[in-house]
Amino acid sequence: MGHLHHVVHHQNTLYAATAPSALYVAAILLDPRTALPVEKGPRDFPGPMRAELLGWLDSVANAADNQAEATMRRFGFPPEDYPPFVQTCEIRPLLFAAASACFDDHNLHVHEAALAACIPLLDDPRLHHHREAVAPLLREKLAASALWQYQERAVEALSAWGEDAEGLPPTAPALRTRRSLPGRSGRTGATPTTRP
Repeated sequence: MGHLHHVVHHQNTLYAATAPSALYVAAILLDPRTALPVEKGPRDFPGPMRAELLGWLDSVANAADNQAEATMRRFGFPPEDYPPFVQTCEIRPLLFAAASACFDDHNLHVHEAALAACIPLLDDPRLHHHREAVAPLLREKLAASALWQYQERAVEALSAWGEDAEGLPPTAPALRTRRSLPGRSGRTGATPTTRP
């Protein structure tokens, strides 16, 4: 996992090796060995290797989502001129297919990581039609997570998609943002905790 987080995709930077590595990770997600435990640091999210791999795919997808594209343009870097960004965008449907295959995983941490990973992937216009099916899962499952980071991601996504987020936990964007999930490439933030 360290190689993926620190060499192939580090601090939200996409490299030439990122998209091919993401395809490999997507291909092995359902391998039974990814259900095994993995060594965790104090700032990592809970769950087996599969949850960690989904978290890494989430980080890669975040680096090629609408917000990342807007940020690149704002700083004068057209994303269409950066091949790793273009390559990552091209494979989003394949990444979504792999991550969404984990929606029914019996492990709650994998289930939540899969839902979170799909949020930035659904920025892809080719995948917008999946939002209708994913929105209830975000509302019923991810927004009810014990981890505030997932709760916040669910509320933000539902709001951005024009879905009803009434009665869900409020977000506090001034204190933390969706890019502050700990244990993910280039992300900093509080240790995953439940809200009091």
